[in-house]
Amino acid sequence: MLVFRRYMNNALRNFNYLLACEHSRQAIALDPLDGDAMVALAQQHDLTIKLIINTHEHHDHIEGNPAVQAATGAPVWAHENARIPNQAHGIKAGDWIELGTMRLQALHTPGHTPVHLCLLAPASEYDEVPLLFSGDTLFNACAGNCKNGGNVDDMYDSFVSQLMPLPDDTLLYPGHDYMKNNLGFALDREPENTMAAYWQDQVALLGEDDMPVMTLGQEREYNPFLRLHADAMRQRLREQFPDLGDSDRDVFKALRRLRDQW
Repeated sequence: MLVFRRYMNNALRNFNYLLACEHSRQAIALDPLDGDAMVALAQQHDLTIKLIINTHEHHDHIEGNPAVQAATGAPVWAHENARIPNQAHGIKAGDWIELGTMRLQALHTPGHTPVHLCLLAPASEYDEVPLLFSGDTLFNACAGNCKNGGNVDDMYDSFVSQLMPLPDDTLLYPGHDYMKNNLGFALDREPENTMAAYWQDQVALLGEDDMPVMTLGQEREYNPFLRLHADAMRQRLREQFPDLGDSDRDVFKALRRLRDQW
């Protein structure tokens, strides 16, 4: 699979993705914010956009749909309960999306919104390692927020049931670039985390288009929301939440509450 990631240079720091089969030259526009830019990118690489997929219904993930549709006629697919203009097909949890040699499985990951999807491309003869397109559920060094119609308990459940079981070599493609800020939060939670400090140094001078693509194995070394059992982090949380429970859910919710104020 060919993956083209483009930073949108907007206040919300969106990434847009064009996913393509290198054999058929057919492509998927994933969460297009700037539809014209996605169409131009496809033309630049001699690709034909056949499908638009939205991970969820927020405006910064669907605003480019009309421009892509006008240029290509590609239908819009999203979760079966999403309410997105001109949506042609409802995706269910576990559905497979196939285009050329691309095979993507829909993971229902509510939390950021009730209808959020992540897309997983398993390892295959065409892709040596799995690829995860996580929308606004999992970011580099963080979890998505639950402020606008979301639910933090659902987010925790999505992490446990859908994301944590994925293999370490899975490449992560999130919907936004918040990595520098998130690493700052990670170090605030675990000041002695050497991997968080290392990656903070590595990305300090990088522009958004040059941010690294990380694996879930790397994320598990510094992402607080994937490190719920870390003793040092739990001890530090209890300084601010003396009544913090012992469950992973309690730790996850406390982290999300602090990140909302970061």
